Amino acid sequence: MPATVLSSRRRSFVLASMCLALVLVIASVSMLSNALPHIAEDLGLSQTSQTWVVDAYALTLAALLLVAGALGDRFGRRGALLVGTVVFGLGSVLSAFADSGSALIAFRAISGIGAALIMPGTLSTITSVFPPEGRAKAVGIWAGFAGAGGTLGMLGSGLLLESFWWGSIFVATALLSAVAFVAIALAVPSTKSEEHVSLDPPGAVLAALGIAGLVFGIIEGPERGWGSPVTLAGLILGVVALCTFVWWELRTPSPLLDPRLFRLRGFATGSASLLVMFLAMFGFFLVAVQFLQLLLGFSPLKAAVALLPMSMVVLPLSAMAATFAERYGQRRVAALGMLIGAAGMASFATIRADSGYLHFLACLLTVGVGFALAMTPSTTAIVSSLPVSKQGVASAVNDTAREVGAALGVAVMASAFNSAYRGSIGSKLDGLDPEVAERSKEAPALALQAARQLGDGGAALTDAAKEAFVAGLRGALVLAGLFMLGGALFTWFRGPHSDDVVAEDVLDESLEDTTLGDGGLVGVQGA
Repeated sequence: MPATVLSSRRRSFVLASMCLALVLVIASVSMLSNALPHIAEDLGLSQTSQTWVVDAYALTLAALLLVAGALGDRFGRRGALLVGTVVFGLGSVLSAFADSGSALIAFRAISGIGAALIMPGTLSTITSVFPPEGRAKAVGIWAGFAGAGGTLGMLGSGLLLESFWWGSIFVATALLSAVAFVAIALAVPSTKSEEHVSLDPPGAVLAALGIAGLVFGIIEGPERGWGSPVTLAGLILGVVALCTFVWWELRTPSPLLDPRLFRLRGFATGSASLLVMFLAMFGFFLVAVQFLQLLLGFSPLKAAVALLPMSMVVLPLSAMAATFAERYGQRRVAALGMLIGAAGMASFATIRADSGYLHFLACLLTVGVGFALAMTPSTTAIVSSLPVSKQGVASAVNDTAREVGAALGVAVMASAFNSAYRGSIGSKLDGLDPEVAERSKEAPALALQAARQLGDGGAALTDAAKEAFVAGLRGALVLAGLFMLGGALFTWFRGPHSDDVVAEDVLDESLEDTTLGDGGLVGVQGA
C-alpha cells in the first residue's frame, strides 16, 4: 500500500503497533535473562543448559528470519505478523509451565518460530507506509525501541518476579502477544512486495543449518571441550553449510539472499555493525544481570531498575542519531558510536567483586551512548542502500544481522565467561566434597547456592565464586569490546560517504548489468 494512502495519525498507530511487536520479540530474551538465576535453581540447570534456554529462542529466530521475511513479502506482512503473534503466544504459555530444562528449551524454540514471523514485518511495514521525508525518523524510533527493548523487558520481569514465580514472565509475554495481535489487526494495512519473492527452500535450509551448527559448537565448546567430536562436528557443519549457502545463492536464479548485495558499502557495513552490536549487547545482558543479582545482591526488580538508565539514554539518543547521521554522515556517527561502545565494554575490566553500583553505572551509560549513536545510522545504511522494491530484503537482512548477533552473542560471551569462570574457580575447590565442587564449577548461581547450604563453612566458597565470576565477566566483556572496536574500524574505513549515490531505481536481480558504488547502486560509473 502506498504511503500516501495512510493519514499521519494512522501511520503513527502503525509505528506504535510495530514497536510493540518489536519490543515483544526483543524483551523476551532479556526477561528470561533476569529470571535465569531463579530458573537455574528451580530446575537445576548447569551454565550450559542456561545458555541453551536462552539460545533456543535466539537460534530459532535467527535461523528462520530470512525465509520468514520472504514469506511475509510474498504472501503479506500483516498475515505473517498475526500468525507470528499466535505462535509466539503459544510457546510462551507452554514455557510458563515447563517442568524441566529440556522442555523449556523446546518451548522457547516454538516462541522463536513465532518471533521469526513477527520481526521482519515490523521494519518493512514501517518503510512501506512512511513517505521518504518521514522514514528516517520512524526508523530511528524503531531502532530506539530495538535498543531499549532489552532493558524494558528486564524491568517488566523484575516487577513480576517480586510477587510471582518465574513462569509469570511467560504468562505476561503471552498476554502481550494477544495485545499485539489486536493492535496489528486494527492498525496495520496489508502490504507485500510488488515483485515475485522466491522462498528458495535449499537456501533457507542451508542458512538455518549454518547458523545452528556454529552456535551449537560455540555453546558446547566449554562444556565438552573445543576438540571434542561433537563440538567440532557442529562448527564444521556450520562453516560448510554457510559456504555452501553462498555458493548456492550465487548460482540459483531466484536466491533467498543474493550475496553480491554485500558489495554495497552501506548494506555491508550496516549489517556487520548491527551483528557486532547485538553480539555485544546480548552477551552484556547475560552477564550484567547476574552481576547485579549474584554479586551486588539485587532482586530481579532492583536489577532491572539498575539497568533502566541505559534505556533512558538509548531511546531519545537513537531518534537524535538520525539527525546526526544526516548532518555528519552515517559512517562517522556509526563508527563513533561503536568506538564509544567498545570503550564502555572494555571499562568493565576495572570491575571488582566488591565494586559498587556507581562503578557499574558509569560503564553502563558509556555502553548505552555508544549503542544509541550506532544503531540508527547502521539500520538506515541498510534500508537506504536498496530501492523501495527491495525493502523486504533490506528488512530481513537487518533483522537477521541483529538476531544472528544476539544468538552468537549469548553463545560466544557465555563460552568466554564459562571458560574464564571455570579456570578461576577450579583451583579453589580443593578440600570440598567432590559433588559440591563439581556443582560449583557448573555455574556461579549453583556455587553460591552450595555455599549457603554449607553455612559458616561456605565463606571461602562464596569468595571464590565471586572472584571467579568477575574473571568471567572481564573475559566476556573485554572480548565484546574488541568485537565493537573491530566493527568501528570496519565501518570507518568501509562505510558509505555522505556524497555516495543511493539507488532509487529497481535493482537488477542478478546485479550483472549494474555497477556497485560506495553507498548504493549507481549508473554505469563505478566507485
